[in-house]
Amino acid sequence: MGKAALGAILTLILSGAAAAQGITRAELWGAVTAPAPGPARIVGSAGLGCIAGAVQLPDHGPGWQAVNTGRNRHWGHPAMVAWLTTFAQRARAAGFPDLWMGDISQPRGGPMSFGHASHQIGIDADIWLDLSVKPLLPTAQREGIQPASLVLPDGSGVDPRRFTERHAALIRLAAEQPGIDRLLVNAAIKRELCRRHAGEPWLRRVRPWWGHDAHMHIRLPCPAGQAECTGAPPPPPPGDGCDASLDWWFSAEARAPRPRRQGPAPQLPAACAGVLNAR
Repeated sequence: MGKAALGAILTLILSGAAAAQGITRAELWGAVTAPAPGPARIVGSAGLGCIAGAVQLPDHGPGWQAVNTGRNRHWGHPAMVAWLTTFAQRARAAGFPDLWMGDISQPRGGPMSFGHASHQIGIDADIWLDLSVKPLLPTAQREGIQPASLVLPDGSGVDPRRFTERHAALIRLAAEQPGIDRLLVNAAIKRELCRRHAGEPWLRRVRPWWGHDAHMHIRLPCPAGQAECTGAPPPPPPGDGCDASLDWWFSAEARAPRPRRQGPAPQLPAACAGVLNAR
């Protein structure tokens, strides 16, 4: 994107004219096609922030292929990209097929038009739980792939026709890799992992969350030296997470639609305006 276009975007944001023209904040951030220059700098939190100096996950490499690259969402902090490439190579060495690598962040982070409430600062990434053998496909053929859910339609448990011990082994491999903060999966997958592996320490890092029935969501802690980065609260105290707190996810309260936030959207950190407009 050229300087004039970036300047126009920033003017819209600061003037409030974007909303008047029906342009959402997410659309503005999604329109930027290249990262902000300079060293890696995270500002804010995974659900409300941005990143400068992001690097792009290569289209493919030993053990992985990026999917839906047309979204331009495979940008992250260098620590995130290094974690993913190392993990993919470890998975290959353990006998797993190529992994589909999903969204990380936009070139400068920020809110997205669809698909995520987080992924805004380059330390979140989705890895699909598709263990089929994959030839190296041209990039265009990796657009619009729909992974199969591993969870029953009513959410009561995993689909026994699809979820296997190999899925559990891949999740464990990720949860045990150094540098990870937590790993999000559907509550039904977490419960199945508890049934098979209760008491094992890696389960503490595996946390239940809505959706996530066909992929695992990797989150790293704020990297060293990122003073403006706001990390998530630490996982609960030691334990495998296979307790009453997991039962809540199968309650009527958890299954009820979450009410939408009322009022104006939370404001991004002020420094993100500079990240968006950086040349």
